[in-house]
Amino acid sequence: MKARLGRLAQSRWSAFGLALLAGAAAGLAHPPFGFLPGLLGFGLLLHLLDGGAGWRAAFARGWAAGFAYFLVGTWWVGEAFMVDAAAHAWQAPFAVMLLPGGLALFWGAAAVVYRRIAPPDARRVLAFAAVFGAFEWLRGHVLTGFPWDLPGEAWAAGSAPSQTAALVGAYGLSLITLGIAATPGLGWRPRPLLCAAVALTLAWGGGAWRLANAETGATGLMVRVVQPDIPQAVKWSPAEFGAIVQRYLTLTSAPAARRPDVVIWPEAALPAPAGELISPEWWVRPALEKTLRPGQTLLMGAYRTEGPDERLRYYNSLIALRRTANGLDVTGAYDKQRLVPFGEYLPLEGLFSRIGLKKLVSVGESFTPGPQPMPISPMGLPRLQPLICYESLYPGLADDGGQRPAWIVNVSNDAWFGRTSGPWQHFNLASYRAIEAGLPLVRATPTGVSGLIDAYGRPLRRMGPGRSGVIDALLPEAASPTPYSTWGDGPFFALTIVALACSRRPRARMRSTHQM
Repeated sequence: MKARLGRLAQSRWSAFGLALLAGAAAGLAHPPFGFLPGLLGFGLLLHLLDGGAGWRAAFARGWAAGFAYFLVGTWWVGEAFMVDAAAHAWQAPFAVMLLPGGLALFWGAAAVVYRRIAPPDARRVLAFAAVFGAFEWLRGHVLTGFPWDLPGEAWAAGSAPSQTAALVGAYGLSLITLGIAATPGLGWRPRPLLCAAVALTLAWGGGAWRLANAETGATGLMVRVVQPDIPQAVKWSPAEFGAIVQRYLTLTSAPAARRPDVVIWPEAALPAPAGELISPEWWVRPALEKTLRPGQTLLMGAYRTEGPDERLRYYNSLIALRRTANGLDVTGAYDKQRLVPFGEYLPLEGLFSRIGLKKLVSVGESFTPGPQPMPISPMGLPRLQPLICYESLYPGLADDGGQRPAWIVNVSNDAWFGRTSGPWQHFNLASYRAIEAGLPLVRATPTGVSGLIDAYGRPLRRMGPGRSGVIDALLPEAASPTPYSTWGDGPFFALTIVALACSRRPRARMRSTHQM
């Protein structure tokens, strides 16, 4: 079998096909698919790169594996173009192909670097893990980054192996996962395989120990998450505005065994600026005042505007509204910093506008990024860290400035992606932020997946796509501060340096090896 794979690895087109297979298998390891043996695709990729004839072949194989991996992970972006199919359906195939093709460039570059520095012995698996782990970190940072489906996040959040993220973060767990999964690509080598087995056992056993000793108490805060199941296709219809507001109000005021202290609506819940929604001159504000009880707080995803008409700025925001004896007060606000390229803003907007491509991508008016994410302290609520939409993908995005929040609130609008795998993936990825920070996370979306996640990434309550209703639950307690919340990506960089150092051999010994 090894000899046959070796012959295929020498054939350009056979190797390209096997690289596609390797990437697709690794992509299927992620929830909701959960085919964990697919992680061995990284072992196949290592074997294919070792059989490459040069940097061009290495790049092609790395790119092919990355393309298949990200195609499995992001195919659902095409669904967003079907919301207004008459205008945008023709763009869907381009988006479905271009996004994974662009992300795969990082894997192609990583393959070239790996081929350049890999030693001739089994230590090359360390070089593979370090290089691909480093390029995954770059993927999460270059041009604001897009760290969707990091290899380490293939472990279902809340599982034993996922707890390693509390120590080294998702990037560190990715490096460890890459090293373990790629080792079989070396062939039958008992010592490396034993080392990989020990590493997997430690990750699994250490995570199981952490979960067995988890702090499982609850705070006294009663949370209600509202999921109205409003399709994106009807959200912006003026004729539907009144019905949409009424659905939110009806779910907000639904009877409960205990009155919620805080109600959470999804990202951009109502299709109108926040300033208009809470204006005394419009009927929405009196309706909100009537629905909320004194002392209740509404955390509402909304967009807000700022500045004069000629320089109007738009922000994607989370607004805290508290019902008081005197009416409705704004007690906190957060503006999204990490905006979605080609969705919320147009990169190189000046250039695209001059050459006429701004209309092609249909971004409209771009949002303005907010400041560095920081916790907010709305009146009557524990200090919280908001994360809007795909901000929940970024390990360590929030810097609490030394004042630790008690929980994370993630509002998102996954209605764009319907009942595909995308919303389920997003739920899993967001849960990793709870593990890294040791904080419970509450997630609200208009069509699912919404839920309540404890400080160990375990879903306590969740509501899948296509359902309308509320989730009422006491907010879980925070866990003790994690090493990752203290050191950030420092342990990941240390692991990368150590892996690279251990993969190198003294020059004299390397010359001796080549002469044998």
